[in-house]
Amino acid sequence: MTSAETLDVEDRAHPHHHHGWWWKTLLAGFGLWVVTIVVTAFTGNINLVPTLILLGSFLVPFCVVLFAIERVTGSISTLQLILAFFVGGIFGVLGASLLEADLHQSFWVYGLVGLIEEFVKVVLLLIFGWRTVPKTAKQGALLGATIGAGFAAFESAGYAFNAAITSRGIDLVSLLQTELVRAILAPVGHVLWTAILGAVIFGAAHGGRRFRWSWWILLTYACVSLLHAAWDSASDVATFFAVLTNGRAVQELQSGGLQQGTANQVESLATVLYVVGLAIVSAAGIVTLWLVLRHYRRAQALAEARAAPVQ
Repeated sequence: MTSAETLDVEDRAHPHHHHGWWWKTLLAGFGLWVVTIVVTAFTGNINLVPTLILLGSFLVPFCVVLFAIERVTGSISTLQLILAFFVGGIFGVLGASLLEADLHQSFWVYGLVGLIEEFVKVVLLLIFGWRTVPKTAKQGALLGATIGAGFAAFESAGYAFNAAITSRGIDLVSLLQTELVRAILAPVGHVLWTAILGAVIFGAAHGGRRFRWSWWILLTYACVSLLHAAWDSASDVATFFAVLTNGRAVQELQSGGLQQGTANQVESLATVLYVVGLAIVSAAGIVTLWLVLRHYRRAQALAEARAAPVQ
């Protein structure tokens, strides 16, 4: 495919390019979530708990899909993105669960989880993007974000279910806290990491019909897996440094255990460090995606300039 053909296909307008549906859906869905919370709390009807889990877990990730649908070009269809979200999300969590079944708690477990889950999403990205034309960094980022959103939605549903089920029955507060936190963090978690991978994998094809190998793909996979591991381990790392920087906590642990006052201090500092850690990882991911897209955008513009006839 020539540069001119690539530009023509990519600029071809899609009938679903009506910007704004993603944030309208987000506002409407948030309203429905709040109404469901009120009704559930008022009636005590536990049959509404699955509705809460589905709404809270899928709202933000599905809005990511709508965001992609409004911006995608070329041969990627709305149906392809919807299938990538649902089918990719299901096979993503199933594949990751199978590969992580034999993992045991250790220093390396977060790194292994990052490598496994990102590998599963790369496989799904290649499958769903095999016939995509043209293969550009922007297309790859949007398709990758969609697959990452599906993974995040089904994973969040599992976490919400675990938070809701306790020995005392349904814990509505814990369920809502889990859903709210994961919904806020969803765009800078799986969505962002798979978008980075998609941008590099598709960008390496330089607008062609076939994928092309590049060592940048392997490097990006390693970097994204590292970001994933840093994200997952942020809580443990924050707690470690919170204890390490509190001399009294170190002394009390050596004597047998933390006292209530010291434990509260450590917990407060750990929370602050945890938030700071997530912010740093998120910023690193956002900057990485921006740099990748800018690089391939400039490379495409240079290729088009070279292909243009001399006047």
